[in-house]
Amino acid sequence: MTTPPTIRSLRARSVLAPMPRPLRTASGAIPAAPLVLIDVQTDQDVVGRAYVFCYTPLMLKPVSAILKEIEGLIAGKPVAPADRFHDLSRTFRLLGRQGLVGMALSGLDMALWDALGRAADRPVVELLGGTATPIPAYDSFGLVDPVADRAMLEQSIGAGFRAIKIKIGEGGAAEDAAMVRAVRDIIGADIQLMVDLNQSQSATDAIRRIDRLADCDLTWVEEPVAAEDLEGHARVRAASPVPIQTGENWWFPSDMARAIAAGACDMAMPDLIKIGGITGWLRAMALAEAASLPLSSHLFIEASAHVLAVSPTCHFLEHLDMAGAVMAEPAPLAGGMITARGPGLGMAWNEDAVARFLVA
Repeated sequence: MTTPPTIRSLRARSVLAPMPRPLRTASGAIPAAPLVLIDVQTDQDVVGRAYVFCYTPLMLKPVSAILKEIEGLIAGKPVAPADRFHDLSRTFRLLGRQGLVGMALSGLDMALWDALGRAADRPVVELLGGTATPIPAYDSFGLVDPVADRAMLEQSIGAGFRAIKIKIGEGGAAEDAAMVRAVRDIIGADIQLMVDLNQSQSATDAIRRIDRLADCDLTWVEEPVAAEDLEGHARVRAASPVPIQTGENWWFPSDMARAIAAGACDMAMPDLIKIGGITGWLRAMALAEAASLPLSSHLFIEASAHVLAVSPTCHFLEHLDMAGAVMAEPAPLAGGMITARGPGLGMAWNEDAVARFLVA
């Protein structure tokens, strides 16, 4: 039996990675991706890698600092993601794991899975009992101008995407309806279209907006109200002619269980950095299967391709490239599909790019 690697050290570096197109949402704009890059060095000369998307540059230093403090708690211990997650969860039980601590723990979990895969010279999807299969992806846009952004939308269709998501909710209901109808005209009837309200509405306003979009053949409406407002989600869902999607702001599988119990959604899209990394995803996907919820990913293209491939209710992978600018080889896209690659999670840093975009 092969001896599992042991953790030697952890390195966390902060970068502001340029995005292929800046992301505009109803809650604010993200011109570049603030990422913390994680490298876990092991005694077998294997390095496990992952990254944390911090949403705002203000959180880069705090997340990096938490990870460096965690290093002392894991050095010398085996690369055993579930064990390390359990131990660290106990360490932070009194403080609580939500927020920056949860992001750090989830990012570390992904890096440990990557290290396990690299030590075995196999992709993580195989360690999870699956095979690397193409996962249908949707191209994820922010707020769009149907006139100015027409070429980008058409380029997505030309690249093979059969589904597109846009964000709405910045302006009034009439502006939303006009934008969605214009995008539907551009992409045609055969392409699936999703919209994301980014928690911008009250339940009453969300219901009114969705009613105005009912004839646009939408695959889902995402986060119509505040993520933590499960009752509001359930109210919107009960009145909506369009399926309701949510989950990117669930903290760990326990949040998912509460949302399912509240009847908050028709579909689920956990975020690896909030659901508990790959270890948390495996527990969440079991909840999705039991509740017959189609399961999609939020961000983290590279790792999501591995976990979706073993998810019984796999639906869509969100294609929003946060880290491609610092990758040696960005995640490959073929015919609107993304396939997991290895070894590990199949990621390597472009160190020249990392040095260029490093945040002191």
